[in-house]
Amino acid sequence: MGARVRILLVEDDRRVAAALSSALTRRGYEVEHAATVAAAISAAPCDLVLLDLTLPDGDGTELCRELRRRSSQLGIIAVTARGEERDRVLGLRLGADDYVVKPFSMVELQARIEAVLRRAAYAAPERNLIEVGPVRVDAAARTVTVADRPVSLTRKEFDVLLSLARQPGVAVPRDRILLDAWGTTFADRHTVEVHVGSLRGKLGDPRLVETVRGVGYRLRAE
Repeated sequence: MGARVRILLVEDDRRVAAALSSALTRRGYEVEHAATVAAAISAAPCDLVLLDLTLPDGDGTELCRELRRRSSQLGIIAVTARGEERDRVLGLRLGADDYVVKPFSMVELQARIEAVLRRAAYAAPERNLIEVGPVRVDAAARTVTVADRPVSLTRKEFDVLLSLARQPGVAVPRDRILLDAWGTTFADRHTVEVHVGSLRGKLGDPRLVETVRGVGYRLRAE
């Protein structure tokens, strides 16, 4: 993924879309709104789709089928007032990862988004060996070396480093690191700062992990 998790919100009710976009943006997501099937088809690539199944120019279930055909790893959550069992089953069979019935709380939606993103991350092909400058991370063996020097990390320190190493040279938001290492974005962000501080000390060169003000952290790529 890029520096921020990108969400495509497919919703024809502009008031609902505006409220959802605002709430998701405050939570650190980058949101693009599409009010029609046509706009959704031509939208920029994203990490997750929040999909209303009732749209003015087509059936959302067919859009779901098309989005899943394009990518097996794209997260798709159907967000709709159509809560009958047959609608839920149809949406899931056509490729949706989850189904949320209106009205819903942002706490519930946030939890479902995090769960789908975790599943998508686990399903993605994983590079076991990642080399960024002098840093070498073995994701399978969970080992780290810096300039061939073994570095002993705690489980969470390793998870934080792996989150950064997967996107070398990219500013990774604190919420993305929390999601990768703790499985939620509800944790105290100060936790990330503490673990980054100890990680810098163990890597032996504090400059390897750079702070990106207002965003998060970046593993320096030479």
